[in-house]
Amino acid sequence: MIELELWLLRMLGLAVLVLLAGYQQCVSATTGSLAPPEFLQHNGSLYAVCKMRPSTFLPDGLPKVYGHALFKQDHPQGKLKMLIRFSGFPTESDPVPRALHIHQYGDLSRGCDSTGGHYNPHDVHHPNHPGDFGNFIPEQGKISTMIESDATLFGPLSVFGRAVVIHEQVDDLGRGGDAGSLLHGNAGRRLGCCIIGTSSPNLWNTQQKQLARRLRSK
Repeated sequence: MIELELWLLRMLGLAVLVLLAGYQQCVSATTGSLAPPEFLQHNGSLYAVCKMRPSTFLPDGLPKVYGHALFKQDHPQGKLKMLIRFSGFPTESDPVPRALHIHQYGDLSRGCDSTGGHYNPHDVHHPNHPGDFGNFIPEQGKISTMIESDATLFGPLSVFGRAVVIHEQVDDLGRGGDAGSLLHGNAGRRLGCCIIGTSSPNLWNTQQKQLARRLRSK
């Protein structure tokens, strides 16, 4: 009886692997590229992390932003979820909204200035780039929230290796009436940035639970 149960468990495990392998082939056909090994390891989900640091060329007197942006996407057609936790903003009574975007290059050789312009694979105006996240208002010097995005971790348009940049000013969302508004929203200097890299689920799961507790306690 025990041998039969063990055999059934092995067959069930094999069936799951076959289904996931078939799903990976579908992903490859859909996205035009092979899904990374983490796709199978994490049951069809991909995770990413971006560790925010102040720009190395940041002028004196501007906020030094630290923290991280975490990403999770359950399948190629699913919405990309993003957990944001930044600190270092002034604890003022009327905080300035800060713009957040994905930029084209994961190049920090000149601080955040070398990350290029907004990641714009479809050659459209701002704020229609997949990494145009909008504005975030700090509370007690911190930004802590979860959003969804049209960016993706899958396929040829994946944002892996690109940069997340937090800006000095508010994003005018393309309504500024000038050329800069349609490029970058006139969001000002780049306070901090980071490069998006592959992650395990651990950090996402931990931070999601902490965010849920903070929201319940409000």
